[in-house]
Amino acid sequence: MNNLWTHEESSHFKTDLELRVYTSNLLGRSDSLVLHGGGNTSVKTVIEGENILFVKGSGWDLVNIKAEGFAPVKLEALLEMAKLPTLSDSDMVSRQKTAMINKFAPNPSVEAILHAIIPFKFVDHTHADAVVTISNSQNGFKNIEKVFPNFLIIPYVMPGFILAQEIYKITRTIDWNSINGIILHNHGIFTFDDDAKKSYDKMIDSVSHAEEFLKENTHVNLLVSPKKEFTFTKLQEILSKGKGYEVFLKINTSNLAFTYASHEKLTAFATRGVLTPEHIIRTKRIPLILENSNIEEGIEKYKEDYKSYFAKFAKDEISLNHAPNYIVIKDFGVITCGKNEKEAEIINDIVNHTMMAVLQADKLGGYKSISLEESFKMEYWELEQAKLKKS
Repeated sequence: MNNLWTHEESSHFKTDLELRVYTSNLLGRSDSLVLHGGGNTSVKTVIEGENILFVKGSGWDLVNIKAEGFAPVKLEALLEMAKLPTLSDSDMVSRQKTAMINKFAPNPSVEAILHAIIPFKFVDHTHADAVVTISNSQNGFKNIEKVFPNFLIIPYVMPGFILAQEIYKITRTIDWNSINGIILHNHGIFTFDDDAKKSYDKMIDSVSHAEEFLKENTHVNLLVSPKKEFTFTKLQEILSKGKGYEVFLKINTSNLAFTYASHEKLTAFATRGVLTPEHIIRTKRIPLILENSNIEEGIEKYKEDYKSYFAKFAKDEISLNHAPNYIVIKDFGVITCGKNEKEAEIINDIVNHTMMAVLQADKLGGYKSISLEESFKMEYWELEQAKLKKS
């Protein structure tokens, strides 16, 4: 992985926040670190005698975030929240908003409390492909410990307050200088330092180490796509009816997509869950698999299976649309659908990264995502449900 820091570029930035913006943008330039709103960063500083955490605001991408994209939150308020025995994520968001010193700034990241707990000025968090590929395998724990011997390694925990609370408990007696970072299984990686460049360097070096491990242990041979013809009019019509709006289709017949779609046991192979939890909101947990030409039958079965999945775990949640967000067509490739071209492209980007990770993780004993129940919790996160109930 290339280290994008340059002395010439960095010399233009002097303040803590300016450097935070700069290294956040550097992280965002690599889609193997973060995709479409993924990851978050922060910096601790002092304003008028008070300790303040500037943390990535909701709705911003690291690649183009500016100073106004960071939410300034009173550090002490966040640390007090970490000590609470329970706190719903909705209440956490409300408390974080109240603790901001600029009421016009965006809502703080749901990981703000976790950033506050880490006692270093600069904190970087990404969903690096290489890291989650290693952790999302049958031998994930063993290999992560092998690749990251000096990291604090945390089994999967739901993002938000629960994760922050867990790390707060674990680290109350830890010597933070004894670890190089944190690995969150099935989720991502944290690095930190009191120097912006050093924190960024640690991220790049750590992810590069993971990439080297994959290069040595997971060689993947991609098949050459024959670029077959496929009539999409009927598929678009049926999906549009199921979604309730006219969908835009993105067709992916790359060598990667063709290799993925050509697996002998495609249905079992391609329905093992998301690469990192936040993806589920974009892609759903699994795609529709079409191994024959009966599109209507395939979509109806997908919808029925989704209804069963919802019924198994739902309490008072509002069900999302039952139709798939992407389709894997046997011996052809992948089709993603969205309300517009941009949404279809975003889902396609996520699926591309997921496909390669699955192929690589299978070389490490088999790809393994979070459980069905944990997937539901993420897909029906109360913060997302609040938006639906409000509307």
